Amino acid sequence: MKVFVAGATGALGRVLVPQLVAQGHEVTGMTRSSAKQELVRALGARPVVADALDGDAVAHAVALAEPEVIVHELTALSGRMSLRDARHPEAFSGAIMTTRLRTEGTDHLLAAGRACGARRFVAQGFAAFQFARTGGPVLSETDPPDPDPPTALRDGVAAMRHLEQAVPAITWGQGLVLRYGGFYGPGTAISLAADAVMATAVRKRRLPIIGDGGGVSSHIHIEDAAAATVAAVEHGAPGVYNIVDDEPASVREWLPVLAGALGAKPPRRIPRWLARLVAGETATLMMTETRGASNAKAKRELGWKPRYPSWRQGFTQGLG
Repeated sequence: MKVFVAGATGALGRVLVPQLVAQGHEVTGMTRSSAKQELVRALGARPVVADALDGDAVAHAVALAEPEVIVHELTALSGRMSLRDARHPEAFSGAIMTTRLRTEGTDHLLAAGRACGARRFVAQGFAAFQFARTGGPVLSETDPPDPDPPTALRDGVAAMRHLEQAVPAITWGQGLVLRYGGFYGPGTAISLAADAVMATAVRKRRLPIIGDGGGVSSHIHIEDAAAATVAAVEHGAPGVYNIVDDEPASVREWLPVLAGALGAKPPRRIPRWLARLVAGETATLMMTETRGASNAKAKRELGWKPRYPSWRQGFTQGLG
């Protein structure tokens, strides 16, 4: 099929495009930077340059490509990471821009898809911070969202809900949202690269376990996330899918294992009351009360299963 990938040079796009090409799809990769056109070609796609926040530019780029499927992988996250940074929504450089990409950017791509006659639309979601902090430690796509997210996350969560409501509701095609777990592996924040943001924080012991460390996280290797996206491009009913590994785990379980895999000292531990003072309520809740996500629906309906079924295996074998 003809597939249009917005965000082709991002962490996931760089892995996704070659997988799509390997499956025989004809891929057009959109990037905002003219300097990255050669990278898009090297990945096996035809490059097109457009600013996702410029509706006319997006419409023109999509119209030229005439895609059957549009894949929305646009984010702008980067920057440092430490406990103190979690106080503010702009803790990661690009967080505010990512919120706009998930609202305005989504709307522009949807309008372009409708205009060009695309029949499928696959968008990047995020599994963390979605669920109400009640019930069991692992929740599914049918469980309710958090009715009162932390203040610093409200704009980002609202943007994600906009995307999750708009995409599956399209009437001109089939819309799927993939709620990815936390990425790890080459090109991500958790890798062996010297500039990997989260890995650097772990090595410098800037990411402690707060309180009992009972907040549950869901991870996914970047290659597995791309494979699930290829499956969603090719089949699957409209709706929301959690794209995570088989083993959601508490922070107190996975963070020491990650530190060991990175050759770092074990993470520090700080009491919850101190974390509230130093980092604020958002980081404290993230470390102590978040819920993990089940991948049962994605495995059943997309016919997908992760190469790294557990972060335990992935952290030791898949970070490089």
